[in-house]
Amino acid sequence: MMRVLRYVLMLFGLCWMGTALADGMRCGSKLIDEGDSIEKVRTVCGEPSEISRREILRQPSYVRGGRRYHIDGDAMVVPVDLWTYNFGPNKFMRRLKFVDGYLEEIETLGYGYHKKDKSQ
Repeated sequence: MMRVLRYVLMLFGLCWMGTALADGMRCGSKLIDEGDSIEKVRTVCGEPSEISRREILRQPSYVRGGRRYHIDGDAMVVPVDLWTYNFGPNKFMRRLKFVDGYLEEIETLGYGYHKKDKSQ
């Protein structure tokens, strides 16, 4: 019984470690992570292949040390930017969600594609 419990706990620990490592995104030799500013991501990773913007209502907050703290008050309109990076057909595309200028989510999409030549 103890042996089975030990294996279950080991398996749980390995699964937890895998999800913890999946939060960031590598751009060359640099790593970006949730909480980074939109300016830092642009500097490290360059311009994305696609950008879209919308707005949402959100409780007022501020960011300190990469962590968001909420403040009491009426909901405010904040921008949400979705950036898609296409790294080519041999790598997965990534979609980054910025809320109010800070990276909130990194989503892995399917394989990328060859960029079309605009001169044709």
